[in-house]
Amino acid sequence: MEGPLQDALRPAGIQAEHIGSLWNFTLGLCALVFLLVVAACVTALWIAPRADAGTAPDLGSLARPERRVWRIIGWATAASALGLVALLVADAWTSRALARLPLADAVNIELTGHQWWWEARYLDADPARAFTTANELHIPVGRPVLVTLRADDVIHTLWIPNLQGKKDMIPGRTATLSLRADRPGTYRGQCAEFCGVQHALMALLVEAEPNADYEAWAAAQRSAAPAPVDALALRGREVFLNGNCASCHTVAGTAARGSRGPDLSHLASRRTIGAGMFPNNRGHLGGWIADPQALKPGVYMPPNSLPPADLQALLAYLETLK
Repeated sequence: MEGPLQDALRPAGIQAEHIGSLWNFTLGLCALVFLLVVAACVTALWIAPRADAGTAPDLGSLARPERRVWRIIGWATAASALGLVALLVADAWTSRALARLPLADAVNIELTGHQWWWEARYLDADPARAFTTANELHIPVGRPVLVTLRADDVIHTLWIPNLQGKKDMIPGRTATLSLRADRPGTYRGQCAEFCGVQHALMALLVEAEPNADYEAWAAAQRSAAPAPVDALALRGREVFLNGNCASCHTVAGTAARGSRGPDLSHLASRRTIGAGMFPNNRGHLGGWIADPQALKPGVYMPPNSLPPADLQALLAYLETLK
């Protein structure tokens, strides 16, 4: 499976462009300072008098003031201070630019970090239109998005390099992050704060798509899970509802109302499982259900020792959740 884009140097939104401009300015200024320091060192070595082991030490400079050297040091200090002030001004300007994103008609998402997955709740003025998904965000191109950040257990940090900078998610506190995608595409987000053994495998896919496609996706997510029609999938729904699955997961339109794990109402429409670890196909899904600890050690989901027939029926049911 071709991986999504994750590159802070290829901005796909106005917020990331501001951050990229600050990076380019900082890199250019620091490169100039580095070149000047190297040039000064080379010049000092070039003009220094040559000596050998028999040359008597010249201590005369200790008794006379070196005004020229002091002037050079003074100018270098002033230039360094001016460079630091320029970086401070550029940083403040970028911070103000990041805060000026217009939020009219914004998509409102409440994103919660768990060990080690993401819960996304799409909010609406009408509570009946709100819905929940996991490990993926769909956003419309050219429309602002306001993300309210929460953490369920430990400190997490959301970072979507192509769209915005990092923002901490601290238990017991809320923070907000605004962004806008100006180009369609699939962008990879990542937890950027060490949060446990599977910190590196806590990814978030962001799908930026035309507004019409986004609205169609959102309408599908608001609907209840489709009811299975064939006998195998019907048997799989019984396995899901009567086993351990329903105690931790939700499937809209059924009696499953668990909140410990991701909402599975439209699981089959997602590209990956395990917070971006594996493609969402029958083989990986079956392995994840049977023994998630073997695939992602430390996750809270327990192994499920199902008879092969029940496992195949459960997989058939989960594949209907589109």
